[in-house]
Amino acid sequence: MGRTNTRVRWRVFAAALLAAGVVVGPVTTPAVADDTVRERQWHLDAMHAPEMWQVSKGQGITVAVIDGGFRLDHPDLVGQFLPGKDFSGSPGGVGSFNDGHGTEMSSLIAGTGRGVGGTGAYGLAPAAKILPLKINNGAAGAPTSAEFLDQIGQAVNYAVDQGAKVINISQGMAAARTSPGDVAKLDRILATARAKGSLVVASVGNEAQSGNPLSYPGGLPNVVGVGASDRNGTVTAESEYGPHVVLVAPGMDMFAACTSSTEYCKSHGTSDAAALVSASAALVWSVHPNWTANQILRVLINTASKATNGATRTDDGGYGAVRPRIALTDPGDPGPADVSPIPVATPSPSAPASPSSTPSATASAAPSSSDAPVAAPSAEPKVADKTSDSGSSLPIVAAVVAGLVLVAGAVFVLVRRRKTVEQAPQAAHVPPVPQQAGAATPPPPPPSYEPPAPSGDNPYTR
Repeated sequence: MGRTNTRVRWRVFAAALLAAGVVVGPVTTPAVADDTVRERQWHLDAMHAPEMWQVSKGQGITVAVIDGGFRLDHPDLVGQFLPGKDFSGSPGGVGSFNDGHGTEMSSLIAGTGRGVGGTGAYGLAPAAKILPLKINNGAAGAPTSAEFLDQIGQAVNYAVDQGAKVINISQGMAAARTSPGDVAKLDRILATARAKGSLVVASVGNEAQSGNPLSYPGGLPNVVGVGASDRNGTVTAESEYGPHVVLVAPGMDMFAACTSSTEYCKSHGTSDAAALVSASAALVWSVHPNWTANQILRVLINTASKATNGATRTDDGGYGAVRPRIALTDPGDPGPADVSPIPVATPSPSAPASPSSTPSATASAAPSSSDAPVAAPSAEPKVADKTSDSGSSLPIVAAVVAGLVLVAGAVFVLVRRRKTVEQAPQAAHVPPVPQQAGAATPPPPPPSYEPPAPSGDNPYTR
């Protein structure tokens, strides 16, 4: 799991080198040009989304997304955003952004797929509404730990006051860099949100192979901590583990709307997984509007795939992979309205997660982390002409390297849940279609589409 500040500076460095004609970082091989974004969203088919949409699309549910800014006019998200609020202290308002993270999370939750002639990115709950709440996630300069946690707390309070049923936080800060007082303040806010009926979902982080550091708010007791799984339902190697992991969801080879030049990106991480758990809660809550957050979470836990070794839960996979399809068709007893299905304990800012089980040995190695986009495979990339004033590229590279050295000493340990982002194809010959309010019915994959065959123990085949 990368640190936000480090990653922002790397993006600036990478952008400068790209402008100078230098390719940096790993470049993913372009995919087949005629694949649509919808065809690439394997998680929708694995989770049986077309079947679920016959029952629920999340209508009537507001999901607050706390992130670093949003592209409000993305073709797949027009009509999905409610009036939001900016807590970041940076200029531009909620509709400004320094990266595409908030747009991607919103797309995974409530994208309508209207872009690219109706073959764009769909969210798991395409009729839910997004309440965009902007914080400084490090993309606009490093906040202190107190500022970061305080902005999240303000955004949570606002979301609750606006009636958001689900609050998604795919952001975090390393616990080792926070103060007990700031953490306790945020935890009290999260406890209040829980008491008032909101379900707060947060990613647990992507640094399982780099010390598995606990981070907040994903490691706090009043949130639903979410890890990531791959196409076979196996917990990914990067997904952090510990007693705070409640559920896992797809978080590998994910395609969503973003702010790149092609308007679509490929990514991986627990950010994506948290967004899908938030969307799953919206699907179930839409059908059972009188259920409480405790009941929604209990049903999601009870219907999740269980570990194959018979354990009730494991520290890498929590209670299992979320399966909203089962939660909708066979929810079982939702249980008491006022009793949480997960224990609530006092947060320990300095205590790292202690795994009670070893993360799955079969998890695939996580792709190397880089936010440098690659060219869109479906069309010639549009490259800005830098020859008129660039001269030699060496002064630019030298200046950027010098700047990178200076900021390296002040790198803040702000944890981003996001990893590799690759621009996905946008069919150049198909213009975006006019937007209308409401959510379109996402089409099933075309007959020519053949998703990878899942393993025999894939939780989404059971």
